Order: sequence, then C-alpha cells, then structure tokens
Amino acid sequence: MKKILAYPFSLITYFLFLFFLCLFHPIQWICLKAGGYEAHKKSVDLLNFFLIHTLYPIFSGFEIQNRELIPEGQPLIFASNHQGVYDIIGVAWLLRMFHPKYVSKIELSKGIPSVSFNLKYGGSVVIDRKDPKQALPVLKKMGEYIETNRRSVLIFPEGTRTKNGKPKAFAPNGLKILCKYAPSAYVVPITINNSWKVFRYGNFPLGMGNRITFTVHPPLKVSDYDYNTLFEKTEQAVVSGIRID
Repeated sequence: MKKILAYPFSLITYFLFLFFLCLFHPIQWICLKAGGYEAHKKSVDLLNFFLIHTLYPIFSGFEIQNRELIPEGQPLIFASNHQGVYDIIGVAWLLRMFHPKYVSKIELSKGIPSVSFNLKYGGSVVIDRKDPKQALPVLKKMGEYIETNRRSVLIFPEGTRTKNGKPKAFAPNGLKILCKYAPSAYVVPITINNSWKVFRYGNFPLGMGNRITFTVHPPLKVSDYDYNTLFEKTEQAVVSGIRID
C-alpha cells in the first residue's frame, strides 16, 4: 500500500525537482555575469534550498548533526559514504557556508539544467572514470584550489553510490591526491543515513517517510598523520555511523 501511495507523491517531487533545475539555470547565468562568483554562489545556495525541500512531498526530511565540529577558515575535504542524489544536495545546502565543491563524473557536466552549469562555472571539477590518468591532474587542481581559497570539496571514496545502504570499500587514491595538494586541510568524515531509502524501489516511485541524516565526525588534520593512518581513520569514522535497518 505504501508503495502504491508513493506514485502520485513521487510525481510531485519529480515535477518540482525538474522545475527548480530549469528555473535556476538562467538565474545562475545572470548572477554569474552580473555579480561574479559570490552572486552565482548565492543562486546555487538558493537552488539547493529548494531541491532539498522537494523531499517534503514524499513526507521525508533531513538534518545535520555535529556541524559545530567543522573548523572555519580552513581548507576542508569532506569524505562521505554515498547513497543517492540527495547526498550532494544535502551537503551543498547544509554546509553551504564552507563553499563545497565537487569531484563529479563527466557525464553530469553536459546537458543537465543548472547542474552542468554549476559544475562548469562554480569551481568544481569533473573526471572521466574510464580514463584514470585524466583524473590525476584534475584532483591536483582541486587540491590546490581549496588550499589557496580556503574552501571545501566533497568526495565519495566509494566511487559510486550503494543501493542498499551497505558501505563499499573506500578507494584511497582520490583522497590521497587531494591531501597531497592541500597539506593544511582537514579531512572531515561524514556519515549519511537513509538517503538510499528514497530510491529503494529504483527511480520510480520514490520511497516515502524517510529522514536523511548527515553526521559529522571529528575532523582529521592532514599534517598530523601519515596518509595510511589518515585513510584508515577516515573510513572507520564514516562506516562506524552507518545504520542499516
């Protein structure tokens, strides 16, 4: 019965999601041309506010825990498990004050209203997962960017999202390169729970009645650890907070 009821409410969520993506595409363009980075950033923040609230028609919500642990004015590497599209939107809205950027797959950089524009002009980078060598200079560029500008980047060391909430093994290379070129950064482990339940039936209908949580764990200063120890502590922190129910 719950799945049947989800069909009409899922249509509302999808309609609103696409509406906001299309609406904010020209708004982003105008803000970037008229006001530069800061104006564009504000338009993206507003977009993500509306996108995260498209959870409401499917009777779902979101919250962040322990945000006060995150140091201000420092380059940050947010390392998180990955369960669905609302992971990115949630971090973008809830941690907007840290100017999060993304290491995204190249497929998202073309043809998607608002998303592709922001990836191209908002400071994020894209990688071709079919060409590992191409990723190295791109990650180097991102590490140098957050180091210089005291901003943040979100990375999913699992590489791709899980469909049942169970964590996949973390791959070390992406995080390693970011740490190398942002030596004064803090790695901030984040555990995301219940995001996968929104897509428990696939892309349609959407799962209803979920509360997505973003739990921040104590940050790890890159310069305080050798990389292997840092990587192990990061993975342990993220995985320790995952709840499968």
